Amino acid sequence: MHKFPPVMIVLLLISALVSACGSSEADATPTISVEQIQTQAVQTFASGLTATALANPTATSTPMPTATRFATLALGTPFGSTAPPAGAAITSCNKLVYVRDVSIPDNTPMTPGQIFTKTWEVQNNGSCPWAPGFKFALVGGDAMGGQTVVISQAVATGSATQLSVPMTAPTDKTGVISATWRMSDAAGLYFGDALTVVIVIGGATGTTPAAATATFTLTPTSTP
Repeated sequence: MHKFPPVMIVLLLISALVSACGSSEADATPTISVEQIQTQAVQTFASGLTATALANPTATSTPMPTATRFATLALGTPFGSTAPPAGAAITSCNKLVYVRDVSIPDNTPMTPGQIFTKTWEVQNNGSCPWAPGFKFALVGGDAMGGQTVVISQAVATGSATQLSVPMTAPTDKTGVISATWRMSDAAGLYFGDALTVVIVIGGATGTTPAAATATFTLTPTSTP
C-alpha cells in the first residue's frame, strides 16, 4: 500500500476544490437556443415599429388646438343668437324717393318775415303703403315755423304725393337758412330720402300777408 505525503494530499484537495468550482460556474451559464434568438429579434423589430408610430402620429389623430377653436367661434355668429351683426342695416318695406320741388326750390331769395309754403313731390317706392299716422317732421336745421305733417290717409305703393309745409322766413337772421325734413312710420323710425328747404334772406324787410294761415296738406297726385 502506497502512502502519499501530506503535501500531496493537500495539493489533491485543492485541485478537487478548483475542479468543483469550475464545474459549478459552467453549469450555471444557460444555453440559448436558435428559436429563442429568433423570437428576441422579432420582438425587438416590433418594438421599433411601435416607437416610430408614436413619434410620427397621423394627421387625422391630431386634435384642433383649443385656442384655434375659440378663435373660430369668435369670428362666427354666436350659437343661439338671432340678432343681426353690429352695424347691419335694418330692412323695411317703407320707402320714399324725392321727385321734385313743386315750390320754393333751393336758394330761393326771401325777405325777413316772408311767409311761404314749401311743397315737395315724393313717391312711395316701397313694397307697402304708408299708413295713416305716419309723420313728416323736421330732423335738422331751422324749422322756420314749420310744423309736423301727420298723414291722414294711406298712400299706396307707387303713388306720387305732394307734401306741403307753411313756413316763415326768420326776421333775426340773414344769409342762407336751411332745414331738413323726413318721413317716419308709426314706430317713429325714419325712412326714405331726406328733403330740404333752403332760402337766402337779404337785408330788406318783406311784407307779411295778414290773412296767411299755417296749414299742412298731403295732396295725392297721379302716378307718373
